[in-house]
Amino acid sequence: MMRSHLPLQWLRTYETAARHRNFSAAAAELGLTPAAVSHQIRSLEGELGFKLFERLARRVELTEIGQAYLPSVTKALDDLLISTVSLFGGEREAQITLRAPITLTGSWLAPRLHRFYAAFPDIRLRLLAGGWIGPGVATDVDIQFGTGNWPGFDVTLLLKAQSIMIARRDAVAVVPQADDRTMIEALIRKGVVHVMGSENRWVAFARKFGVSEDLIKVNVTTDNSISAIDLTRAGFGPCLVQKYYARSVFESDDLAVPIAEGVDIEEAQYVLTSKSAQKKKPAIMLFRKWLLEEAGAYNAAG
Repeated sequence: MMRSHLPLQWLRTYETAARHRNFSAAAAELGLTPAAVSHQIRSLEGELGFKLFERLARRVELTEIGQAYLPSVTKALDDLLISTVSLFGGEREAQITLRAPITLTGSWLAPRLHRFYAAFPDIRLRLLAGGWIGPGVATDVDIQFGTGNWPGFDVTLLLKAQSIMIARRDAVAVVPQADDRTMIEALIRKGVVHVMGSENRWVAFARKFGVSEDLIKVNVTTDNSISAIDLTRAGFGPCLVQKYYARSVFESDDLAVPIAEGVDIEEAQYVLTSKSAQKKKPAIMLFRKWLLEEAGAYNAAG
């Protein structure tokens, strides 16, 4: 297929109509008439040789091939916007609002943020802490911890890691050389630190290593992983946190990771942005791309 046979405007119209599932809503966003949207969609379908939409009474639905085509078209349009802004410039003195769990901001984002500012000095971040607050209209980008189910948003996996056990180094030192099961039993015998929202992780961890669940006794409960690490440091027993929260632990003299293997969890950190093209400001798309690149580098490094 020749590139000249596939106008970019047709693809933009298809992507907008696919998001709204409504030609009138797509027309309002694009500044066209519903008839013009319908004409462009039919022209695209004719060029491709496939039907992309099912026309129903009051709405349209994507066909199977229309649904399969959408992610690549959306990515291509987003990449074109990002490339254009990166090469030729865009908004000056732009500000975007990011909401992220304070634990992730402090342990993972903050040490990397200088690279974003070096690459895009005209973009400034307004950071909000909101580990227990759902995504909303007050933010441009959200980082949320969960299973990835946030209807109404473009959701992309950012970070996923095992939960690993952290303990005081002096507690580990007094346990004779032993296998993992014996080490865990010795460390949790006097109690553990528990993170709210992760009720099943200690049980899953115990089962993985053949440790009796009856040995698990919670000394103190907190609502975030950084506090859990501090409580472990203060002597309240080991804690389980995602590996990306443990950066300071690997560099500390008083804490240790006694068992290299952790336990897999269902939840992960996700990046959420609006599906609306009107909210896909160049600065937002650049920051989202940078976030995902940083996460990719982190995951590749192990």
